[in-house]
Order: sequence, then C-alpha cells, then structure tokens
Amino acid sequence: MAPVSPTLNAMPAPLAIVSALHDELRALLPLLDEARVVEHAARRFHVGTLHGRPAVLVLSGVGKVAAALTATLLVERFGAGELLFTGVAGGLHPDVAVGDVVVATELLQHDMDASPLFPRYEIPLTGRARFAVEAARCAALADAARHAVPGVRVHCGLVISGDLFVHRPAHGAALRDALPDALAVEMEGAALAQACADLGVPFTVLRAISDRADAAAPTDFTRFVAEVASVYTRDIVGRWLRAGAAGVAADEGDAAGAAR
Repeated sequence: MAPVSPTLNAMPAPLAIVSALHDELRALLPLLDEARVVEHAARRFHVGTLHGRPAVLVLSGVGKVAAALTATLLVERFGAGELLFTGVAGGLHPDVAVGDVVVATELLQHDMDASPLFPRYEIPLTGRARFAVEAARCAALADAARHAVPGVRVHCGLVISGDLFVHRPAHGAALRDALPDALAVEMEGAALAQACADLGVPFTVLRAISDRADAAAPTDFTRFVAEVASVYTRDIVGRWLRAGAAGVAADEGDAAGAAR
C-alpha cells in the first residue's frame, strides 16, 4: 500500500456551519474562500475555507428532521469533523432577554414523549434525554461571543428543541414550568445533537435571542433575523475561528474519520 501523504494527514477535517434560514448564515458566505457549491439532497453545500479552516456552510431547513438529515450528510458525505449550528431562538428563562446570546451546554427535545413506555423527553432505547456539549467548546464559543459583540450578555445552559414555533403564551409558560432550567427554545439543535452523538462527532449550538416565545414572537423574530442574526453569526464565528477554538477539533476529527 502506498504511504499516505503527510500533507493530507495534516489537513484538519472540515468545520460545518449550519443554519435553518438564509438570513442566519448570509453574512458568512462572502467570507468563504475558494468557494464552490455542491448541490445534494435539496441542499446547497458551500465548500471552501473560512479564516484558514476547511469549512462547509449549509442551510438545513427548519425543524428536527431537516437538522438531523443535514448533520448526517455533512459527516458522511463531506467528512465534517465538527458541527456548529447557529441561528436564533426564543428566550424562555426570565434572565434571558432579546439580543442576548445563548451557548448550549446541553440540548433536549421538548416534544419527545413516549410515556408511559419511556420517561418523558427520553429518546426511546437510548436511556438519555439530554445531549451534552463538550465543556471546552462551550467556554470557547461563549468567550468569542463576549469579545465579538461588546456589551452582549452571554448565557450557557440548556436549549430545548421541538417541531413547533413557540409563540402562544400558554405554551411558553408550560415549557417554563416543565423545564425551568431551559434558557431558550428553537427547532433544530437537539436533533442535530442526537445525530452528532450517534455519529461520534463534536458539536456546538449558538443562538441569539430574537424573541421571548410569546405573542410578539412572530414580529420580533422576523425583524431580528433580518437585521441582527447574520451579523452576530459572522462576528462571533470569526472571533471563534481566529482564536483557534475550532482548531482543537482537528486531530479529533481526523481520528473520528479514520474510525468510520
């Protein structure tokens, strides 16, 4: 067997950056060097380098199935060694306000309920409801957010996901009562976390708070996504990559790829 080139061994596995909506990702796309587009499975994968790191940027679409499928494609087809989901979310916890940033330390699907066969929120046959993010990655991303957006409040904790846009006050109140430690609610992160856990690939989830998951949510969400979310993503991800935070996954990503 011919020896493998040391240059190839030295190349880190790509970082994949995923968003549900175009406005959440659009400010990053012009920064992608050597960019090419690969169309596959009704998605446009933007492949190139971002701040010197091999990267794949893609819109997953909205919802848990879309997020899980996209995560799987990124790992299996594009060899992604690490995934970052970035976008907006509704604030749940009383301390979380519009304009804040939330970095997920763990994720849970709030609409998963196979009781009484399994405990509420537990993914059947897995024995787990919460999917944890590696602490070092959370800390690095939170630090990047604090430096990239001066004055922004950054929270680290539980983010919950479900196939429902939460805007009815009664539903938001029910989620707060059932999961009082939840900081924010969105529609993709926990599904991506489950897929990454199965695939053995590290992940992080970054959310800017666009609304308070209440009756004003549709208006607040639309305005925030258009005017703020993409800039937050560009500045925070840029700071994170320049600081070398994503680079800690390079060796792990290569090892994971070899194992697969």
